[in-house]
Amino acid sequence: MENTITAPDATRLRTIASLPGPRPWPLMGNLPNMKLDQVHRNVEEWSKRYGPVFKINIGPVPMVVLADHELVNAALRDRPDGFRRPSITAEVSNEMGGRPGVFLAEGATWRNQRRMVMTALAPHAVKAYFPSLVSVGLRLQRRWRQAARDGSAIDLTEDLKRFSVDVIAGLAFGNDVNTIDGGDDVIQRHMDTILPEVSRRSFALFPYWRYVKLPRDRHLDHCVRELDKAVDELIATARVRLAAEPQRRERPTNLLEAMICAADEGDSGVDDVAVAGNVTTMLLAGEDTTSNTLAWMLYLLQKNPAALRKAREEVLRIAPDTAAFTIEQMDALDYLDACAQEAMRLKPVAPFLPLEALRDSVIGDVQIPKGGLVWCVMRHDSVSESHVAQASQFDPDRWLKKGDGAMDKHVSMPFGSGVRTCPGRYLALLEIKLASAMLLSSFDIASLDTVDGKEPEELMAFTMSPVGLRMRLRDRDRIE
Repeated sequence: MENTITAPDATRLRTIASLPGPRPWPLMGNLPNMKLDQVHRNVEEWSKRYGPVFKINIGPVPMVVLADHELVNAALRDRPDGFRRPSITAEVSNEMGGRPGVFLAEGATWRNQRRMVMTALAPHAVKAYFPSLVSVGLRLQRRWRQAARDGSAIDLTEDLKRFSVDVIAGLAFGNDVNTIDGGDDVIQRHMDTILPEVSRRSFALFPYWRYVKLPRDRHLDHCVRELDKAVDELIATARVRLAAEPQRRERPTNLLEAMICAADEGDSGVDDVAVAGNVTTMLLAGEDTTSNTLAWMLYLLQKNPAALRKAREEVLRIAPDTAAFTIEQMDALDYLDACAQEAMRLKPVAPFLPLEALRDSVIGDVQIPKGGLVWCVMRHDSVSESHVAQASQFDPDRWLKKGDGAMDKHVSMPFGSGVRTCPGRYLALLEIKLASAMLLSSFDIASLDTVDGKEPEELMAFTMSPVGLRMRLRDRDRIE
């Protein structure tokens, strides 16, 4: 069965071979013209040259690139029936010994896991864990207050990563690892190795690791084994708590317990292997995506003093005291939420999403055969003057306008679109608002820049992160 997405005239359809695009090299395709840690920028530049629909070759495999937000949105909304994540990503994960969570699961498996994850990450469930989130925010406040008193520079990306790790470990698993104060998180150390390798292997021309193991491959195998062991211990510990205190099943105290309880329901269709896969997924979603978005947002605020002043005024009016933060205050920070949306428009941590067709399809006027690959550019129309007024400017107010001047929410889709929209978006935005509200209420930013003063480089690994941001703070309590 063929699926059609906005086909204007079925008699004038184009094939992938007929599409424009950069000239491929024999066997290698366009890979020699792509830098893995800058691959998103490479494709974005090509989209300016070849238009909203063109082709690239990853090795000998052709791939349709979509840079039109309406086509991207339509393709994303046709999941899970019409499109899936590329099977190569699942293959790479599986041969590493990975246990797929809702991020990589497909079909009925995805539907079963989605129900469990949505239950665990529903706003009412996340709100129950809010005091734990505040305690981590206070921990980061103490660390930054000491840095302000010492006059020392803060490695912003690393500190925000520690914040996110502590949140997800405490809020999701009931573990207080306290990486902010120098504690060690074994799981995260292994994740930092595994995730870039998934990306690297997904783009590899030849799977050499299946025949010979280099030192980096043996280190990867070790990290996968240790990660599985640590996650299994988390689940076993949670099950012991649930058995010893059955009342926890009525009111789980962390997200892992909530997932286990949801999985234990008679018709859940999932088991502890699926729970383990989603523990790993939550570590990914709870660290890189949130910490990198926060870093980009704070950088953009510092570069736009009027927006920074407006954000601080809102925080001081609504939530001036970190220790007394409430969930209602966080939900009321509309301008800060708009700042996050604007940062994700300009600096999406997932600047592209690859898909694979599960059936013969038509996107726009292009025929996509079953198994055909599609590259969705998530930052094209969202930074185009034809879709966003003064598109290059950081202007959070655009997200608060109503009526004719309102921002088209489908132009920027940082959490995806359709039924596979990121289930952790409420938690992510809550973390972002809490950490930035803590900073704005407690400190003035003396400086936030790279060593050379240039715009931070966008580094693409599994997510897009800023490189080399250093921040210096002044304690507002001491100033006032």
